[in-house]
Amino acid sequence: MTAASIRRIAHLDMDAFYASVELLRYPQLRGLPVVIGGGRRKVDEAIRNLPAGGTLADIPVEAFPLLKDYAGRGVITTATYPARQFGVGSAMGLMKAAKLCPQALILPVDFDEYRKYSRRFKQVITEITPVMEDRGVDEVYIDFTEVPGGQREGGRVLARLIQRSILEATGLTCSIGIAPNKLLAKMASEFDKPKGISVVFESDLQTRIWPLPCRKVNGIGPKADEKLQRLGIRTIGELAARERDWLVQNFGKATGAWMHEVAWGRDDRPVVTESEPVSMSRETTFDRDLQAVRDRAELGAIFTHLCEKVAEDLQRKGYVGKTIGIKLRYDDFKIATRDQTIESFTADAKTIRQTAGRCLKRVPLERPLRLLGVRVGALVRADSAEASQPAPAATARSRAAEGLATTASLF
Repeated sequence: MTAASIRRIAHLDMDAFYASVELLRYPQLRGLPVVIGGGRRKVDEAIRNLPAGGTLADIPVEAFPLLKDYAGRGVITTATYPARQFGVGSAMGLMKAAKLCPQALILPVDFDEYRKYSRRFKQVITEITPVMEDRGVDEVYIDFTEVPGGQREGGRVLARLIQRSILEATGLTCSIGIAPNKLLAKMASEFDKPKGISVVFESDLQTRIWPLPCRKVNGIGPKADEKLQRLGIRTIGELAARERDWLVQNFGKATGAWMHEVAWGRDDRPVVTESEPVSMSRETTFDRDLQAVRDRAELGAIFTHLCEKVAEDLQRKGYVGKTIGIKLRYDDFKIATRDQTIESFTADAKTIRQTAGRCLKRVPLERPLRLLGVRVGALVRADSAEASQPAPAATARSRAAEGLATTASLF
């Protein structure tokens, strides 16, 4: 950073990304309430009655399925802004959403298409500003500090260039927040959605940040916010007014100290251009509740498939892991997780299946299940020195024997 440079960090968030990608394919749905969710089909055959020589844009609006007619266990991945006005939002059950906005149209999820557009807009960004941190399919952090135009109008000039370039390359819009750090930039990107650019300086902390509810801080979740409200703290400003020692006393040393820092807008995290994944996982929500005993064969097949897919992901991306875990969601929406760390790193489907099977033995399976997931953590590169270290011989033999004994797991 040069002497004249002021740290300028941007958070770029695509506007209703999945829905916006679908509207590129179905422009006739613009301005209408649309939800994306349900089955992960690439093609919704119910709306592909195209006339000869027709395109997707020629499908009449009345041919699209309505949310009120949906029956199933799916959840909303995203929704267009007209649908959001009815209280419909991401992660909401489709059946619940149907009560709020029965007239909404429903489209299936197509992750392959979304990943394709994700790669496109990120390529546009890196051609303009090389220091970019990938934070998921639809958001990134960008370091504007030393980029030409990154200081002009606090970063607004460069943000406009990026917005325009993404729109020209993909047809999609985004919102950008620019601030002295990641913490404030992420909050700022929400200020003027959609298509917004919001610039925040250190001097704006009291007027623009402190009036916001504490939940706007990335990292303060529902439980922490509930406790803060019980203690009479509703806004970030009220949080900043509390002494550091008081926060440590009520929330613990690490969390309390962190809350004090973020309330005062402090965040020194760099924009990281390359980061290693912490874990990889696969999970599925069932179309109907499944019982461990009654549906053992079906659950067993699903469980094996998830383990195989996680193994494929690891092998394709060149990673191995040694902490293997499971996730269950019951019919009452309560979640149970268990994991086990094995002696040596692996990306082998059979080893993952055996270890995850042992984890299953440590959770209650009397209640019906809605969701099943498998995760492999503590990842390292498959070609690293750490990954190549052999397991202790005696322990490896005992683990192998245990694996053989538990191959026929609960399902």
